[in-house]
Amino acid sequence: MAEIAVIGAGMGAMAASARLALAGHRVTVHERTGTHGGGVRRLARDGFGFDTGPGVLYLPAVYRDLFLKTGRRKLEKCVDLVPVDPAERHVFPDGTAATLPGASRAGVVRALDAAAGPGAGEAWTGLLDRGRRVWEAARRPLVEEPQPADTGALAADLYPAVPPPAGRGLLRRLRGPRPAAPPATVAGIGAGELGAYPALGTMLAQHALAYGFDPRHAPAGAAMLPYVQETFGGWYVRGGMRALADALYERCLERGVEFAFGAEVVAVRVGGDGRAAGVELAGGARADADTVLAGLPPARLAELLRAGGVPEAYEDGATPGAARAVPARMTVCLALRGGRDEDAVHRTVVHSPDAARELAWIFDGEGPDTAVAPTVTVLRPDDPAQRPDADHEAVTLTAVVPAGAWAAESGEAGEKAAEAFADRMVAAAGRAVPGLAERVLWREVRTPADTAAETGAPGGAVPGPALAGAGGAYLPAPNATAVPGLYAVGGWAHPGGGPAHAGMSGALVAGLIMEGADFRGSR
Repeated sequence: MAEIAVIGAGMGAMAASARLALAGHRVTVHERTGTHGGGVRRLARDGFGFDTGPGVLYLPAVYRDLFLKTGRRKLEKCVDLVPVDPAERHVFPDGTAATLPGASRAGVVRALDAAAGPGAGEAWTGLLDRGRRVWEAARRPLVEEPQPADTGALAADLYPAVPPPAGRGLLRRLRGPRPAAPPATVAGIGAGELGAYPALGTMLAQHALAYGFDPRHAPAGAAMLPYVQETFGGWYVRGGMRALADALYERCLERGVEFAFGAEVVAVRVGGDGRAAGVELAGGARADADTVLAGLPPARLAELLRAGGVPEAYEDGATPGAARAVPARMTVCLALRGGRDEDAVHRTVVHSPDAARELAWIFDGEGPDTAVAPTVTVLRPDDPAQRPDADHEAVTLTAVVPAGAWAAESGEAGEKAAEAFADRMVAAAGRAVPGLAERVLWREVRTPADTAAETGAPGGAVPGPALAGAGGAYLPAPNATAVPGLYAVGGWAHPGGGPAHAGMSGALVAGLIMEGADFRGSR
């Protein structure tokens, strides 16, 4: 039995803790804030409830496996998990809309043909089929197995090429040999393969942006994201996604995991043999450990290593893709008078009329934000637990924004700028919810600074899942660090961010600790 110290009580850290405690290890979680769940939070006020982090769960099999293997009560006995259907609605800049059913490829084809023109559904299906090929090639090494020491295969572009129609005779000779194509990007395949249907390119770009990826540069392999979403479906947890975090916390307690809240770790201690030996807490207390798990952004983990006297050499190569900007989220929680309309859907994406300006602001720092019309995701769960009664509704709006947005504008000026951006989010959401502004009883605006306070992420950045391609720029830090006995877990580590990927991170770290070099990944 080993002593294991865990830094942070996020979803990945708790997933690893439950598995390790079941195996007989003594696990203590040191959490800087006063609660568990990391970025999976809930705002409750006046009978209204809002998810302030993820609002939909994809790949729930990760948590089904976790609950099945760590206790007698299965996931569905711990939370009320329901499929999201329709899967989503898209409202395009020209005013047209497409409502996509869940678990029905034929229904999606019909909806896209009606919204974007005949043939649009077939074009989208073709793209998803290529996304499927990426997923099948990358699923094990990218998600279900520890990140390989040699990431060359994952650094390569896995998106299958779509050759242009071959010429014949003189035309072929005049063309000559085709030059090598540049690496494909999300925007590139949107323009090239979906160019006849601009709405589809807009949808594809939004799938990347929703995870914090710049579609202008994200590898074409990101086409696996809409494939996974449409194939495996989205799921909602009654009472909000926070209920999943609560259930995981309770499972950890059942397994004997100890939690210390308000316990900030200020250094990772390393013994004379170079192996992790425990953590130091604010105030000077020490917690010895045989193994340390860190659910932290790479930069923060590096700070704790330096504070523990670890040479810079230990940090080399620990943060693949660290130079890539990771954006944050802006969230607006709306308490509305009037009940939810019958044709409302759980998730609606209202696309920006000027995506180029929006991307330049988020990823290139070209402002000001006052010129940006944001892409807004509208969450309208049909959940009595999230509203005081049937005559009211809780709606959550989110938009991708630069990490640290408005932080440079201190005090009242920063608050006014954020509120003005929230006004534009509400105005955009009004395209999906008619009369929205007039229904607002009150609202609460949550900026990246709020996320930073809760998760410790720099600028409130929210990590996305791992992607293959682009020379490895979209691969997160590996779980096994350069310091023996120190492991990275959670959304900032392999296989990346989001509830499912963070949960898988916990499974991988637990497997590495329990099985060592023989561990071949989750099954």
